[in-house]
Amino acid sequence: MQEYLPACKFVATHGVRGELKALPLCDGAEFLKKLKTLYAAPNGDGAAALAGVRAQGHMLLVRLQGVGSIEAARPYIGRTFYFAKAEAKLPKDRCFIDDLLGCTVRDADTGADYGTVTAVEHPAAQDVYTVTDAAGAEHMFPAVPEFLKSIDITARVILVTPIPGMFTPPVRGDEED
Repeated sequence: MQEYLPACKFVATHGVRGELKALPLCDGAEFLKKLKTLYAAPNGDGAAALAGVRAQGHMLLVRLQGVGSIEAARPYIGRTFYFAKAEAKLPKDRCFIDDLLGCTVRDADTGADYGTVTAVEHPAAQDVYTVTDAAGAEHMFPAVPEFLKSIDITARVILVTPIPGMFTPPVRGDEED
């Protein structure tokens, strides 16, 4: 698990007073508003105090303390900035995607291990977890209450109740050429 996660990527300046337009790489403006500091590197180097964050459509407008002109903002263009997980406050029963990666996926009823979470995507209304089993096969399941029973980040275990075939490879018949 990483200590610093991507917050945003600066893509342009906005106005002449040093504001930066950014692509959000986290939950957006409301999440970033609660932070005090962004970091220029994924190891926590290059701390920059946040002076303000607001949404502009699907983008963010970010002000950094000490960046008060378009000239001072230009060097930030194209750079990704990070936030410290320790500084972020999540609502109860929420976790970072990074914390899910590597968790063991286990059957809530039988205790059978299906593999570990290797990816989390958000293609629609719910997340979809990719689970890689011991043989290297990938299985995907939607993170909906019907299948996902509990997540214990401390124990690194996700309990599921899958439908038949969800974690088994498809049976293939003899194929003719």
